[in-house]
Amino acid sequence: MKVRPDKIATVDDVRARVTTSTTAVVTEYRGLTVAEISRLRRTLRTLGADYKVLKNTLVRRAIAGTGAEAMGAYLEGPTAIAFVEGDVSAVAKALRDFAREAPRLVVKGGVLDGRPLSVADLSALADLPSHEVLLAQFAGALAAPLRTLAGLMKAVPQNLAYGLSALIDARGGAPVAAPTEPPAAETPAGVEDAAPAASDDVTDEVTPPVATTEGAAAPDVADEQPAD
Repeated sequence: MKVRPDKIATVDDVRARVTTSTTAVVTEYRGLTVAEISRLRRTLRTLGADYKVLKNTLVRRAIAGTGAEAMGAYLEGPTAIAFVEGDVSAVAKALRDFAREAPRLVVKGGVLDGRPLSVADLSALADLPSHEVLLAQFAGALAAPLRTLAGLMKAVPQNLAYGLSALIDARGGAPVAAPTEPPAAETPAGVEDAAPAASDDVTDEVTPPVATTEGAAAPDVADEQPAD
């Protein structure tokens, strides 16, 4: 039997989606209105997922021999598949919340990077924080040690200053520097001291001798006799 071109295009499209998407979640939409399906499709699109209603036979043909082949176990009843390229946990949470409002939506399971996902797995993914929250928590965990290190580096010079101040106070305060005398003026080279040096040729002053009459002998004081 010749396969219609539109069905071939659908098979190729599904195969491309299951090979490029990180996750595919299979749901059964029996009893949902067109308006409800459209609303769910818009919600999932904002989260990076494309929600498509597909025939089970075409999906089985598309996933044969691919990593998503385990998804064939969930292909029963009216099927719509969410092909996820964004935050898987956010999509799982959106499907769970929508199913609570519209119980006719049944989440059956799916595949994640070629590994089967059960309903329990999807429920656990729905309980995880969103991708943005996880990134914020991760960034906070990285920033905490850096903030601690910055605080320690800031405290080191402060503690050192406090320690030096306490040590100086314990020793009676900082020593007072002695006044510095102005340097003595240097004597220019070749210039002698103003005070003259004593000459070795100068002799002691001698009292000049008493002049006597030429040829006369000096009286002998010792022989002089007193008059009678």
